[in-house]
Amino acid sequence: MVLLQPDPFLNELTNMYERTKEKGSVWVTLKRSSMKCKAKRKKLENSGEIIDYRCLVRATDSKRTISTVLSAKDYLRFQASYATILKAHMNALKKRERKDKKKNTEGDKKQADLKK
Repeated sequence: MVLLQPDPFLNELTNMYERTKEKGSVWVTLKRSSMKCKAKRKKLENSGEIIDYRCLVRATDSKRTISTVLSAKDYLRFQASYATILKAHMNALKKRERKDKKKNTEGDKKQADLKK
């Protein structure tokens, strides 16, 4: 896993979306993290110090995993840039196949009548 700064992370994320445009998926996870182990967190809590939580963002396309850590100050700017990237790459989504509810309910009623 590669830990990047926010701007190179967004550039690499764009590249991941481009590589998986025809086939594949990109998974992005966001998680609150203090970037400290459990023992250190308990020690800080017991001493009364404030724990600085950050946002850990990971992205993977099953071949490569990248990640970045965001502070509260950087989060809003990152979120705006991330939303722009998502909007630009939403065209690669498959159209969902929908069934007409009216046709299904009418067909179910006819089958129920035939069984009686």
